Amino acid sequence: MSSETVSLDVIGNVGKITLNRPAVFNSFNKEMAMATQAALDECATNSTVRSILITAEGKAFCAGQDLQEAIDPDGPDIKKIVLEHYNPIIRRLRTIEKPIICAVNGVAAGAGANVALAADIVVAKKSAVFVQAFSSIGLIPDSGGTYILPRLIGWQKAAALMMLADKVDAMEAERIGMIYKWFEDESFEADAMKIAEKLARLPTKGLGYTKRLLNASFHNALEDQLTEEAEVQAHAAATSDFKEGVQAFLDKRRPNFTGE
Repeated sequence: MSSETVSLDVIGNVGKITLNRPAVFNSFNKEMAMATQAALDECATNSTVRSILITAEGKAFCAGQDLQEAIDPDGPDIKKIVLEHYNPIIRRLRTIEKPIICAVNGVAAGAGANVALAADIVVAKKSAVFVQAFSSIGLIPDSGGTYILPRLIGWQKAAALMMLADKVDAMEAERIGMIYKWFEDESFEADAMKIAEKLARLPTKGLGYTKRLLNASFHNALEDQLTEEAEVQAHAAATSDFKEGVQAFLDKRRPNFTGE
């Protein structure tokens, strides 16, 4: 992929995707949305990449949709933007069977917040802020917001945040279960990369299977989930990493997982 709006760097076994429109707080336009999709596709198919880290340049993570594009009479309408720009990103975040960590380095508003929350693990700078800004301009939460946020923090809290557009700082976001953890601003980049690197050393297929089952739990009854767990566990037990994990346990040493 080649785009000035998004960069992709493979650092060891980590695919680092960086949103890069800092002058407009990394708000999404068509080019950045398509470049994000392409970067995720590259990470999905690159066997070297065993975890994916998404972050952004500048003071903001993402301010959501670039409204200049949204109101441009010659540009795409809102429905097209949602269907073709954001929905494909959310689908990739949830279906790529590699762990994805989102490192929120500043304000995450509107679609920017919901893209972040669709990742497997979300961490944030202490100074970061999340806001469901849609009601402030007469829109509804898209990019999976009405699906994912209530499952993270509960119906009442999600409804209030969506309707009132309250700002949630990183410490509160961790407290209510919206994100995994916050880090001090000074150590944030290093701390986020440590998590991505740790994920990249773990059994990639097993983590992917875990993600598949978490997705299935959104619609499965308990009996269906139990059946699916048994089937997927059989796949996990057939991996080289399972054999390595067992042997390392018996040898009383650290496992050397290869992601296979």
